[in-house]
Amino acid sequence: MNEFSGPSGASAIFSNPILNTDSYKASHYLQYPPEASAMFSYIESRGGRYDRTLFFGLQMLIKQYLCSPITAPMIDEAKAFFSAHGEPFNEAGWRHIVERHRGYLPVRIRAVPEGSVVPTHNVLVTVECDDPEVFWLASYLETLLLRVWYPVTVATQSWHLRKTIREYLLKTSDDVTQLPFKLHDFGARGVSSAESAAIGGAAHLVSFMGSDTVLGVVAANHYYNESMAAFSVPAAEHSTITAWGRERETDAYRNMIAKFARPGAIVSVVSDSYDLFAALKVWGTELKQAVLDSGATLVIRPDSGDPRSIVLQTLRALDASFGSVLNSKGRRVLNNVRVIQGDGVNPDSLEAILAAMDRAGFAADNIVFGMGGALLQQINRDTQRFAMKCSAIRLGDTWHDVSKDPVTDSTKRSMKGRLTLLVNRRTGEYRTATLPLAPDRDARADGSDWDDAMETVFDSGKLLVDVSLSEIRARAHAHEG
Repeated sequence: MNEFSGPSGASAIFSNPILNTDSYKASHYLQYPPEASAMFSYIESRGGRYDRTLFFGLQMLIKQYLCSPITAPMIDEAKAFFSAHGEPFNEAGWRHIVERHRGYLPVRIRAVPEGSVVPTHNVLVTVECDDPEVFWLASYLETLLLRVWYPVTVATQSWHLRKTIREYLLKTSDDVTQLPFKLHDFGARGVSSAESAAIGGAAHLVSFMGSDTVLGVVAANHYYNESMAAFSVPAAEHSTITAWGRERETDAYRNMIAKFARPGAIVSVVSDSYDLFAALKVWGTELKQAVLDSGATLVIRPDSGDPRSIVLQTLRALDASFGSVLNSKGRRVLNNVRVIQGDGVNPDSLEAILAAMDRAGFAADNIVFGMGGALLQQINRDTQRFAMKCSAIRLGDTWHDVSKDPVTDSTKRSMKGRLTLLVNRRTGEYRTATLPLAPDRDARADGSDWDDAMETVFDSGKLLVDVSLSEIRARAHAHEG
């Protein structure tokens, strides 16, 4: 028996696409009908927390994992692994990919344009392989490709949160242009891996432009052709305050103003390391003139207590010290100071805080939110019930519909046929359809009002669509008005 020792170096673990799958996939090539010659699979959201999904992240996966060829050493490594692991291995099939296709996977991937907001229960991605020797690739890649659920779900949640914040800005504020900076990504330390921080952090940036998740910003820049996808500001953490000692807490705050406060700048200072209310008093008395003279905007961060009540208490204390002006909506906007709430923020608490502020007469201008675990980690594949299923198989020269329809759970019924997504040119409505169109045909599909909404993004090792984050943002928010 061959002994598998594994690749050297942690980064090498992820470099072999043959191993980027589930164990049982290795045996599936022996389980299909012997006359099978091509396969077609699709990805959809079968419902979930939100009734619409914002499609994003496939370009990252393709660039990272599918644009480099399979090599003979990868096959050797996979053969040794699966032999020791207890699974059969289709060595001939993988050698065929190297010899016939120069190592590039002979699959065609079509998808809706990234940034599209599509109702659930519609096809988002299709994968087809028509090489009879390796037709099973369309299913083998499920493990890798279905992970698109993560950036789609993060992007979807952030898009809906943007809608919520925008509604309160329209109701209470004179300045909707601040919207892209109202929800800051605090999630880097709360995710399971650096890769999750990069992928999820980039997904958040479809709807917002503030982030402290560096890897997410780097990923957005790298995979989506941006020079700088998001921004941050100097901010204190508890250690930079408590290092001064409780008796010198005011000196720690004064140091923040001295080092970072400049005209037009923003400085964020956590202020509840000891006693938030005592700190608010210091900010409004002893340090008030320094804040005013600096020309900067001071952002106070409470970091404990019930978020809704703490935000209101902080706003009232700052209003008493720094004052406010009434805007055209009859809401108060604080002078020179703002609040950032980053503790206990989730979709429910965010809306509750904004509603409480509105009832208390404060504009949404006064607050910025930071979200950590709830943004990047407290979601899973079932949040939007993502699935990838085979919907058609070619036996000999004839395509046959394939679907599952379990009597015990009708919600898991899958779609059948070679699928595409149509969009109505007049109404913007989407619907999934089975069409006799060639995969690359760009034509009106079902009469004059319906177009094929999907495009071929990858074919046999080549990325065919390389979109920028700017384009995706424009598409995602095209109908905000």
